[in-house]
This record gives sequence, structure tokens and C-alpha cells, in this order.
Amino acid sequence: MQKAYDYVIVGAGSAGCVLAAKLSENADSTVLLLEAGGTDWDPLISIPIGMGLLHRHQLHDWAYVSEPEPFLDNRRIQLAAGKVLGGSSSINVMAYTRGNPGDYDRWAANGATGWSYKETLPYFKACETFEGGASEARGGSGPLGTQFAKTKDPIFPAWMEAGQQAGFPITDDYNGGQQEGFGRGQYTIRDGRRCSAARAFLNPARGRPNLTIVTGAQALELTFDGQRASGIRVSIKGQVEVVEATREIVISSGAYQSPRLLMLSGIGPADDLKALGITPRVDLPVGHDLQDHIGAWINWTRKSPGTFHSAMRLDRMAVSMVQAYVSGEGPATVVPGGLHAFVKTKPDIPVPDIEFLFHTVPPDTRTWLPGLRPAYDDGYAIRPVLLHPKSRGRVSLASADPRDPPRIQYNFLSHPDDLPVLREGFKRARDVGEQAAMDPYRDVESNPGKDVRTDAEIDAFLRRTISTVHHPSSTCRMGSDETSVLDTQMRVRGVDGLRVCDASAFPDLISGHLNAGVIMMAAKTADMMKGNG
Repeated sequence: MQKAYDYVIVGAGSAGCVLAAKLSENADSTVLLLEAGGTDWDPLISIPIGMGLLHRHQLHDWAYVSEPEPFLDNRRIQLAAGKVLGGSSSINVMAYTRGNPGDYDRWAANGATGWSYKETLPYFKACETFEGGASEARGGSGPLGTQFAKTKDPIFPAWMEAGQQAGFPITDDYNGGQQEGFGRGQYTIRDGRRCSAARAFLNPARGRPNLTIVTGAQALELTFDGQRASGIRVSIKGQVEVVEATREIVISSGAYQSPRLLMLSGIGPADDLKALGITPRVDLPVGHDLQDHIGAWINWTRKSPGTFHSAMRLDRMAVSMVQAYVSGEGPATVVPGGLHAFVKTKPDIPVPDIEFLFHTVPPDTRTWLPGLRPAYDDGYAIRPVLLHPKSRGRVSLASADPRDPPRIQYNFLSHPDDLPVLREGFKRARDVGEQAAMDPYRDVESNPGKDVRTDAEIDAFLRRTISTVHHPSSTCRMGSDETSVLDTQMRVRGVDGLRVCDASAFPDLISGHLNAGVIMMAAKTADMMKGNG
């Protein structure tokens, strides 16, 4: 590692990988990419079905938990965040959902000028290769492979039919012209392997002599020359070094880590920083406006085991894992969730406010083998998810010690409008599950069960079971007003030479999963930095 680079990027998640690849295209610019986690060589990252073990054992994960949530029976909620090259794109479920065009138009109308759907669509298209081919809405030659779910379980067409029976539309491509409705799932999988941001964008750039990638590098704080962010103090294998940025620093560490690094460096709520013994440099609402998608599962047992149940027999799955890793083929390359639905609880709202996630497997899915471990009872599930919560939380510092994790308080359901909307989504999801099309598969509702029917009973069930979809955002919100942390060029207000680019910069949550939007945002930000956007 040199003492100075033109650009220093902190965090090799989805945004950092895209930025490093794009900025290093100019051979005259030197780029340093710092990642606190390790490499992404783990076979479980490559194999799509390996995500189950990644999640169960919190591998390559910061393994954070929230503060006790006062409106969720004071439960602490497990929070996933990738700590590895590729960040959360290396450990997530690989769902590719851009959100609704109206989300980006709302951003622009509320002050995020330059970020309307018309202005972001070219970046979505340029970043992807969609297996359906290029079109007005889709890209056909970008680094990120996106494909339809390959699940062959006949329950999926039954669910589509059940959605229609319940009065919902069908969409051929929820990332195309019409998002609303039930549609076949789309995933960032290419040639049978996970297509993370590291593999799509960073790997092709690795051979460039002007790009340096350092793993196991924990950023401690920014250094300054007057009001300019001039460098980073970073701990690498226990050694603390200072690396300078001659042009710009970009923090791309995610909605938990990016505000943490800013606050450790004196950029944040002044009174809070003073209370921890940190000298405030710029007083900004860093860490505020935290939000995430939340939902709870409705589970049914099956009348007879599905196709995935047979594939989970230990000897078969062992062979499938090897086959998937070596050749990118076989059952382990298929995600057991091949359907998404984006729905409105009221016809006059501009964008969907509920998403249905579907699983073909029960919560206790695991390998089994006759004579060694009995097979699990097969089932399936629908998870209604609140897409646009009004409740707001906060990321704050526990101390001035960079080794201490941040305090994460979501305040889920603190706004009185959130629970009624999610309750309505729950009722509609359950109604889909009870349609005639599901009769050949449905045995009994195992969770929450027939005894949970009244609004009060549903509310109590939601409070005790809600969890996040792991889409934290907006803790370094961009915009045009004085309460935003960033301007619309992603520059930190009151500081020169410093930008933030990741989901923390989202003005608010989009109607879908965040990874596609983060990748788009990083590609557009790279153009801004190069003077092209």
C-alpha cells in the first residue's frame, strides 16, 4: 500500500466495488479500496443455496443486533450486514428488484434533483445483463447478470393463480414497465453462481496496476487539512497507518458503518459527539432517519413434500453442492424462493406499499438422511413486508472507541400508521394463501395458526415476530435541504473532498430490495466524480 492515492474508497460492498471499477478505468488515476472483511473465496458465497448456511451461522457478517425495540415487545432484532468483498451482495438472497419508477421520481420531487427515474434508468440498464435481453427498460450487456428464478416447484404457478383469484394483477417483469402485481422472481445469478458486485464489477478490474485492494482494513477515522478530508487512519492486521487521498475520499461502508465513521471523525450531531469527548467538526444529522423493510412470516404445512424437500437429503445435497461449485449446474444453483409480489393496500397510492415474499420451504429446513436424521415436515410461507414505513430510527456511537459497534435503534412501529398498513398486508397475504388454487398444497396454517384472527391478535403476533428484511437505509440522507447530510452530488455538507455513496444516502426507502439501487447509485456517482454526470 502506498502512502497516497487519488481516490480512497472505504468499504468494498456493492457501491465500493462499482466505484473502484469505474474510477480505475482512467489509467492516470490511482484508486485504493479498503475492506474491513476478508476475501470472497468461500464456496458458500458462490453457490446460491449456500446462503442458508451463511445466514444461519452469520458468516462474513458484522453480526449486529438492534437495541431493544420498545414497540416490538422490547426484542433485540438480528441485523445482517456483509463484512467481505462484495459486502451484503456476497451474503444476501440475491433478489434483484429495482423498486418502482415512482420511487425515484419522488426522490427528485422532494429535493434529490438528478435522481428521477428517467435520469437513473440509463445506469440500471448499463449495469446489467438481463437474460430476457435488452429493451427500453432492461440492459443486455452490463457486468451484473440477472435472471428469472429457475425453481420448478409447481406451487409457484399455483401461487400466481391464487394471486389472480385474490384480485391482484400479474406482471411479466416487475423491473420493467409494470412493477405492481405477482411476478416470477429475479436474481443476481450468472452461469449458476452468485453474481455479487465483487464478481461482476471488481474482479474484471483486479489486474489494473492503478487499483489497490486491501482486505482486513478497518477504517478508524478521517484525517483533515482544514475543512478538507485529506486521508484515513486505518488498522490493517493490528498496524495503524494513515493513507492520504489527493482528490477524494468516498465512504461506502453501508447504512450502519458509514455514519459511524463520520461521527468518529467529528461529523455528526454536535451535542452527541461532545458528550462522548469527540470534538465536533461539522454539525449534521448523521445517523438519523434510519429505516428498513419489516415483515412477518405466515407458514403452512404441505399435504405432501415438494421438490426441494427431496433435494435436501444429505447425500444428494452434498453432491449438488460440489456440482454447483464446479460446473454451475444442479439443484444447489436454484434459490427456493421464486416469486415476488408488489401490491397496494389502497388503489389511489402512487407506489406499492406491501411486498409479498414467498418461500417453498419451512423455517426449520435442513439436510436429512434416513437412519441418521429424520426428514423435516415440509411447508411453505408468505411474508408480507412493509415497504414504506414512517417510523424512523437512528445509528449512534456507543463510545469514541472505533472498536465498539454502533448503537442501532430502529423504533419499528413507533409511527401510528405503520402497524395498520402491515396488518392489512398480513390479511391480504393470508387471503392469497387460502385461495382455491392452493388447495392441492395447503394442509394447515402452522404460524400464526387459526387462533390469530382479530386485529388485536394479528397485531400482537406481528409485534412478537416481526424482523427486518435487512435493507437499512437513509442514515446519511442526500437532498437539497439543510437537514440532509449529503448534497445531490453525494458530497458531505461542510467538508471538501468527501462523499458518501451507499444505501445510507437514499432519501427514503424504495419499493423493493436495495442492491440494484445501490449499484445504480454508485455507477451514477462515479460519472459525477469523473465529470460525466
